[in-house]
Formats: sequence, structure tokens, C-alpha cells
Amino acid sequence: MHCCDHVAAAVIAATLMIASPAQARSGHGEPQSFSGVAAYYPGRGPGLTAAHKTLPFGTRVRVTDVKTGRSVVVTITDRGPFNRGRVLDLCTRAARALDMIDRGVVYVHAEILPRDDIVAGP
Repeated sequence: MHCCDHVAAAVIAATLMIASPAQARSGHGEPQSFSGVAAYYPGRGPGLTAAHKTLPFGTRVRVTDVKTGRSVVVTITDRGPFNRGRVLDLCTRAARALDMIDRGVVYVHAEILPRDDIVAGP
């Protein structure tokens, strides 16, 4: 295999990883997770929200900026993103929490929180 073949294989693998849906839950109780590029948009409604193509509305997701380690918990309330290669669109408030406004897009790791991690309000 030539050097260029290794580079092409790495690019293809990275593209598949970014575009792949959430991984299946393992038998060890590990949460579902996925990684990829996230952007932000003026989200609807109050709170920390995000858009995802397939996750059910109301799903809570811990989103971590891989570069900075900052994280925020968002609730899926919308469909998207519709730009190729992106895995999440975050509301502006969540983007500020990740300090990504100036960068526009960031590479994130997203962990789907189990229902029992959701604490009921007063």
C-alpha cells in the first residue's frame, strides 16, 4: 500500500465515523455516543436545545468540545442538521456554553444520557 493509499483510507474512515449514527448500547450499561462536527443556530424555545436527524425529541445529550473539554447538556427539540457531515446543530446558548461562537463549528463527542440521569424538577 502506498502512502497516498493510507491517507485515503484514513479520510474515508474519518468520514464514516462522522456520518455514522449513534452507536448501539453495549451490554455493560455504557451510554450511546457519537462524535462529529457540530454547528450552532438560533434554536427555538428557551433552554439548552439542539437539533439531531433521528434522536427522539426530549433526548438529553452531553456534548463535549473535544478541543477544549468544555461540555453542556442539551435537549433534542428540532430536526437537523441539514449540512453534510454535521451531527448536531446547537442553540446559541449551548454554543456560548461551549465557547464556540467565534469558531462556528467544532468537533464534539456526544453522549446520550440515560433516562435515569434526568432529575425531575421541583
